[in-house]
Amino acid sequence: MLKIIFLLFMGTGMPVAIAMAGSSLVYILATGNLPPFVVIHRMVSGIDSFPLLAVPFFILAGNLMNNAGITTRIYNFALALVGWMKGGLGHVNVVGSVIFAGMSGTAIADAAGLGTIEIKAMEEHGYSKEFAVGVTAASATLGPIIPPSLPFVIYGMMSNVSIGALFLAGILPGVFMAVAMMVTVAYFAHKNGWGADVKFNLSKVLKALVELAVVLGWPLLMWVLVTKAELPAQATVFVGLIALFAADRLFKFQAVLPILTPVLLIGGMTTGIFTPTEGAIAACIWAMLLGFAWYRTLKFKMFVKVCLDTVETTSTVLFIVAAASIFGWMLTATGVTTAIGEWVLGFTKDPMMFLLMANLLMLFVGCFLEPTAAITILVPILLPICLKLGVDPIHFGLVMVLNLMIGLLHPPMGMVLFVLARVAKLSVERTTMAILPWLVPLLGSLVLITYFPKAVLWLPKMFY
Repeated sequence: MLKIIFLLFMGTGMPVAIAMAGSSLVYILATGNLPPFVVIHRMVSGIDSFPLLAVPFFILAGNLMNNAGITTRIYNFALALVGWMKGGLGHVNVVGSVIFAGMSGTAIADAAGLGTIEIKAMEEHGYSKEFAVGVTAASATLGPIIPPSLPFVIYGMMSNVSIGALFLAGILPGVFMAVAMMVTVAYFAHKNGWGADVKFNLSKVLKALVELAVVLGWPLLMWVLVTKAELPAQATVFVGLIALFAADRLFKFQAVLPILTPVLLIGGMTTGIFTPTEGAIAACIWAMLLGFAWYRTLKFKMFVKVCLDTVETTSTVLFIVAAASIFGWMLTATGVTTAIGEWVLGFTKDPMMFLLMANLLMLFVGCFLEPTAAITILVPILLPICLKLGVDPIHFGLVMVLNLMIGLLHPPMGMVLFVLARVAKLSVERTTMAILPWLVPLLGSLVLITYFPKAVLWLPKMFY
């Protein structure tokens, strides 16, 4: 009965959060087994969680980076690094998304932030609007895969697994996805005879490579000093950051400090300096330091607007989590999750077959539900089956998030699809057709991540 009421509400076009909470309330009133205030109690309990404090802070950090001119710096860095290749701006699009993914944590922020710059630049260089939209949509899916990631925070809270381990699990798959997309760009460039978009400039390329070396070498140096030389961790990192700021001012780096955001987050979490929630606060402080004090591109009036936007986005996300909490609890209480688990285990006990069925289900659900709602509904149903079949919950979390990110590119509920249609001023139909070829590298990546769990679990097992 609960499922029927929920589907009826969804069929009327009701927002998913209201449909979940409303169907739970109607079911309780109809059966009379529980008092109605249970709905409010469970919704409040669902968001009364310390890890969920990371949600508003990660959203705020991404919004601050997006509004402080950081996106332009990232774009210029990527242009210097790979813009000279054939189909250059397509490669720039992917590399820029990889970097911005380490700050925003969401696909929608990636599409709306960098997408506006990238699509306009690609059109000015003669690329078709459809190709620009397609590569932007595909690369936006990297936002929640490369840490930090809001969907990983929600999944970690729902499944009771380490959020830090989930963040580490996303690094190698994110790199592989980026390479697959760049190979796809190279294919289109060869097929259409595209050349480079900027002239090869050795000094600019070397400077970009030096910046990349600094980003990769700085945390390695800190690790050697702390672990091998046994220097105090906090003091060493503090002095290292001062030296980094001095080098940035001396050599006028384009994007070293913004790119360091995910490095500081992952480093702080794996070394125990802070928790994921504290890391989200650290990311906000880092973004404000860069915007207000270092680059001086963030003004107080803009900061107020960013905070208000963050409140609006956070309210939406947490309302969905709260509504999904009561709905998921009702599914469990009415025996739906147990029945589904028994049906699946009666059908197959092969983990590979289960993962195939789960992928098909999540791809379908992702076309209709917002990722936060989908995670909060699907985790109580699918995770117990994973544990019984020996599927690692961290591996399954990455599979689930990637499936739901692909769903963001599809009608009828794909938010990235609608954001890019608005940014590029294309119809939803043309935008959908533009995205279709890019499903090939995305689905190929999904297959690899699903059936080669070692690629996902190698880094988490090193540190956790």
